[in-house]
Amino acid sequence: MSPEWLLDEDGKPMADVLVLSHPEQYERLRTVCPEAAPAAVLAGDPCWDRMLAARPYRDRFRRALGVGRGQRLIVLSSTWNPESLFGDGGDDVLPSLLPRLTSEFPADQYRLAAVLHPNVWHGHGPGQIRAWLHRARRAGLALIDPLDGWRQALIAADAVIGDHGSVTYYAAALGVPVLLGTAPLSGLAPDAPVYEFVRTAPRLAPGLPLSPQMEALLDHHQPPPQPAEFISSAPGESATRLRRLFYDAIGIPEADEPARLEPLPLPPYEPPAHTVPLLVLTRLLGSGEIAVTRYAGPHPPDDEASEAHTAVHEDTPEADQLPYADVVFRYGDADDPRFGSPADWTAEVLDRHQHCALAAYVTGRGACVVRTRAGALLRLDAGPGADADPAVYASALHAWLAVGKSSEELVAQGLTVRTGDVVHPVTVTPV
Repeated sequence: MSPEWLLDEDGKPMADVLVLSHPEQYERLRTVCPEAAPAAVLAGDPCWDRMLAARPYRDRFRRALGVGRGQRLIVLSSTWNPESLFGDGGDDVLPSLLPRLTSEFPADQYRLAAVLHPNVWHGHGPGQIRAWLHRARRAGLALIDPLDGWRQALIAADAVIGDHGSVTYYAAALGVPVLLGTAPLSGLAPDAPVYEFVRTAPRLAPGLPLSPQMEALLDHHQPPPQPAEFISSAPGESATRLRRLFYDAIGIPEADEPARLEPLPLPPYEPPAHTVPLLVLTRLLGSGEIAVTRYAGPHPPDDEASEAHTAVHEDTPEADQLPYADVVFRYGDADDPRFGSPADWTAEVLDRHQHCALAAYVTGRGACVVRTRAGALLRLDAGPGADADPAVYASALHAWLAVGKSSEELVAQGLTVRTGDVVHPVTVTPV
């Protein structure tokens, strides 16, 4: 709301109408640029109204992002100036944060997604953005469409790590816990609600362990009332107000039927695809029950009580790690002619990688076919409602066999896999 953005060279408003969402904005406009105040109209916020209407579908948005039971979705939000979370004029927080986020948070207990401002995409180009985030995406980061997917991601989020941009403010208005990775105040009007939000919101300490900070945020979060209050003074009314404004502007009668906004679309299904080598920690909890924690990077917490092995996707760019993998896995259709069959592929993998103890072909949600070094060919199946990565079941089976247990025991009694606080019953059948 600065005169240089609002007035032309003759000192007149450049726009016929300035659409504002709250009287607070009008009062600031009248103070900083009174010449533009006559053009202002209060018409609510269609973006906010669409999010409010879509909140009942939160679980669908979470499933679209592959967020399963017991998982937490952390959304990283960056605006587009140099001091943003993804900027290069401040501490350059996000590039240094991403490897730690994907390696300090267990891959099956957390889902990560990044929302970058459209100007970031436009300024650097989609190819450069994807190149910068290539490893993070292979470690499980979802890169959200900057125009059509960010609202759904906010609704689905359990927490947001953001900056002073509007997406972070929308998250706070929705009641999502927010940590500010960077929080410059210099570009914000001191009397603006977002200024007070940035000044008082919890800060991320990038140099400290990340998981305790996230746990503390989630455990002690109290939604501040101001963001939701100042987003819009007319929630649910923007379609009606804007359509009336537009028809008045072009001078034709308004339609008789009610004005409506387009509902937020359901994003395409995008489960995480871990193609970086995974460090897997396992603990035998009881008869047929294994706890599995997987990390997509080199910085997991110390855990001397667990056994460790490496699980590697066959298509990993880190191909030099495949000869040392304990478990090699891939995803595909059971009848994909390129791999023969799950039985053929698993035999081929064990023949090629002599160090590998178990090969797992994930054939769909909840199921995989595995072959052990001893020659057993087994199907692990958690049923049609399963929402865990079946490669976790393969790692659990490997851990069971590695301590001298037999697969016959699991065929008889079943396998129980625990990821965090979630229990996954898995049937084991010979193929």
